[in-house]
Amino acid sequence: MPSIKRFEDLEIWQAAREQSQECYRLSRISRVECDYDLQNALPKTSGSVMDNIAEGFGRGGNKEFVQFLSIASASCAEVKSQLYRFSDRPYCKEETTLVIEKCETLKNRINAFIYYLKNSEKKGYKFMEDDSTYGANHEPLT
Repeated sequence: MPSIKRFEDLEIWQAAREQSQECYRLSRISRVECDYDLQNALPKTSGSVMDNIAEGFGRGGNKEFVQFLSIASASCAEVKSQLYRFSDRPYCKEETTLVIEKCETLKNRINAFIYYLKNSEKKGYKFMEDDSTYGANHEPLT
């Protein structure tokens, strides 16, 4: 596994960002149909997934990271539920199927990463002996 120095390096964050972009695109379709509840909810919830991954990484410790990843996983479930509501609308049923599948895949990947962190001997970059690198160009995961 390559060294992770920034949250942007995390594949789960990259996938969450793609999911957020797809959800925003779907929200634009609902705007045309004046479905304002879903139009507003979906981009916020999908953005929460990537934001929680980033915030958890920024905390510097695996225990806190796991907590935020757990929130991101739950937000993924919420996104999936909102996508089902989209698929129940007549204007975008077909477009949501692939996004729902990707959402489940992302949730599974986040949960697998939680498992990895819980079983890792490393506790995060804020626990490294040389604390002069804290908050700098750190390497919490390898």
